[in-house]
Amino acid sequence: MNKTIMQFFEWNLPSDGGHWNFLKEQSKVLSDAGINTLWLPPAYKGGDGSDDTGYGVYDLYDLGEFDQKGSVRTKYGTKDEYINAIAEAHKNNIQILADIVINHKGGADKTEWVKVVKVDPNDRNNKISDEYDIKAWTKFNFTGRNNKYSDFKWNSEHFDGVDWDENKKESAKFEFTGLGKGWDSGVDTENGNYAYLMLTDIDVSSDVVYEELLRWLLWATKQRYSSIKRSIR
Repeated sequence: MNKTIMQFFEWNLPSDGGHWNFLKEQSKVLSDAGINTLWLPPAYKGGDGSDDTGYGVYDLYDLGEFDQKGSVRTKYGTKDEYINAIAEAHKNNIQILADIVINHKGGADKTEWVKVVKVDPNDRNNKISDEYDIKAWTKFNFTGRNNKYSDFKWNSEHFDGVDWDENKKESAKFEFTGLGKGWDSGVDTENGNYAYLMLTDIDVSSDVVYEELLRWLLWATKQRYSSIKRSIR
């Protein structure tokens, strides 16, 4: 049988927390129409809370379960609604593609002083300043989650750069220079080096970052397994 994939979201969905319930309600209709795979938006909490599309990643472990960034639910609903919607989709023979972002984070809880150089946004290998200190939003403590699922706390050691200096209230491309930092290699050459996209850039070459992201991926997979179990009860 041919696969028919539907992108089951768009950027301007209302921030009413109803999307996962809508998916649950429409699963049979979609299946009857020949849709057998759905691409869903990022399910975790973003920096703008219930208004975030999920691409401004705050807490990967918060699927609408914790009071963080002004809400418990995400833009699309709660964790239970998400799991139940996936279970209903599986019951109707629909596979799920979960959109995830592990390149950057947003909505940090606190700032730190970090040594940087400013780089040309059109050629990020071109440094356009001497090294100096900025106040960067790099500390992610997730106090609302209180260490559930993971006690990992993010700080400037886990990132390569940012796009905002809170000290001067300046938007620019800032590359971290301390602790041997720099843009990742093996990436597209657009803009010189396209390792950096937006917000606070994750240093995927860090061993501790790699281990934490792997832990999260295994955890996220188990959440999907729980939906499969519900669908076959």
